[in-house]
Amino acid sequence: MADAVNALRRNDLRGAEALIRKRLATDPQDLEAARLLAGVAAMTGSSADAEALLRGAIARAPAFVLAYSDLVSLLCRLDRAEEAIALLDNVIEDPSRRLWAMSLKTTLLAGERRIEEALHIHEQLIAHAPGAAVPWMNYGLALRTAGRLHDAVAAYRRSLEIDAANGFAWLGLANLRTIRLGSDDVALLERALETVHDDAQRIQLHFALGKALGDLNQFERSFRQYQMANDIRGRLVPYRAVDGDVREAEAAFTPKFFAERVDRDMGDSEAIFIVGMPRSGSTLIEQILDSHPLVEGLGELFELQNIVTRVIGTTPQDVWYETMANLTADERRALGQSYLNSVRRHRKTDRPFFTDKMPSNWQYLGLIYLILPNAKIIDARRHPVACCFSNFTTYFNLQTNVPTSLEELAHHYCSYTRMISHFDATLPGRIHPVQYERLIDDIEGEVRRLLAHLGLPFENACLRFHENPRAVDTPSSEQVRIPINRKGLGRWQNYEPWLAPLQMELGSLIETYSHSGSEDGETRL
Repeated sequence: MADAVNALRRNDLRGAEALIRKRLATDPQDLEAARLLAGVAAMTGSSADAEALLRGAIARAPAFVLAYSDLVSLLCRLDRAEEAIALLDNVIEDPSRRLWAMSLKTTLLAGERRIEEALHIHEQLIAHAPGAAVPWMNYGLALRTAGRLHDAVAAYRRSLEIDAANGFAWLGLANLRTIRLGSDDVALLERALETVHDDAQRIQLHFALGKALGDLNQFERSFRQYQMANDIRGRLVPYRAVDGDVREAEAAFTPKFFAERVDRDMGDSEAIFIVGMPRSGSTLIEQILDSHPLVEGLGELFELQNIVTRVIGTTPQDVWYETMANLTADERRALGQSYLNSVRRHRKTDRPFFTDKMPSNWQYLGLIYLILPNAKIIDARRHPVACCFSNFTTYFNLQTNVPTSLEELAHHYCSYTRMISHFDATLPGRIHPVQYERLIDDIEGEVRRLLAHLGLPFENACLRFHENPRAVDTPSSEQVRIPINRKGLGRWQNYEPWLAPLQMELGSLIETYSHSGSEDGETRL
């Protein structure tokens, strides 16, 4: 089924489905094929079919962990998290299946933002298997999300004492960006790379080694490790360029298009979308807004992407704009309500507004305006070279379409800025820009302007965002827990001798990027 898996990674749902059905025609009992077919069904909006396939696989193989994992994920997306918890609690009653079911439950609880409950189960798992590396690694991630940095470091270190070649644990430790790795870590990572042959883990080890060498000021060696990590990822999951999508959006989403379809009288929207490139400061912006008593930060949500998948099904990406154009007013209203209903499962407070900070939602700005015409949009912007280089040094899961070469990163950044510019021209004043460099230099002034755009009163608590105890599950989780500062400015300049391809492709965007403060543009988020 490797070909089907690769097709899914390329988002070729039709191709994947054909390969899977061909396999099932020759072997109807292939449970892995049935699980993959359920995945295709879920991605094309056939949730009932997906659920039936997964429950059927579980009935035939009660210890099929991946089928349980997929079913739990599906139920949560359908706003049936309590049903998923009950399913796992039933499995936990069976001693032979208890441990993996508890582990799945921690993942479910973390996804539902119930981190304290998850921590309690992690501690039970560690008590049961103190000599196993994976429970300690998972515990470290949960501790980090909860803001317990020192405990997270200790948990990751304990995991690596047990298994020094665990790429996931090394990556978790390296992603604690406020700590430094040392020469002993470099030696252990290099030894691990000599023994590990799994590409997914090698990617993680190369990223971690890049971080460690950078901490030791060995910048050329550090850059080469980041380059190797990205090269492997690019071979495993080729990047799908989005410049064609931007051209389609420019042609489809015109002032006339919105004038004919958008009804601003649909009522106020509680949604605040924070879009942009990853590593652009969006986590800080959300932390600031969550510190306001009227706003709840919900992190990176997949709800909008799920709506896109449900609406377009297997429609080719290059014609989905036509699908959007043909939606009736009732369908647009229903989709907007569907988004809000789906998000509700993440809400923990009664605050009237919430943030969705999935960066890639800039690709769906047209959809947002169609289904939630009164939603607020914030564009988190960062110096082009600083932002692209930070992406180059960051690990992204293999299910995410991300550029892996410096040239691809530059093209992606250009596509993003072009899309924002188009909607700025089409719907003037709807997108509020926040340049991170300006935020560093004048946090109060920028926060006042941001809150004014959102129609919210100024709150001093927003300037003390680092005191906010909320759980944060992004690479910037530790950085938003300290006061804003200029530490780390110019980090990318240490690597400038090897960034010529990036700078050449970005071209005039570097020259025209205007901000107050340092021109080096490197920031800590």
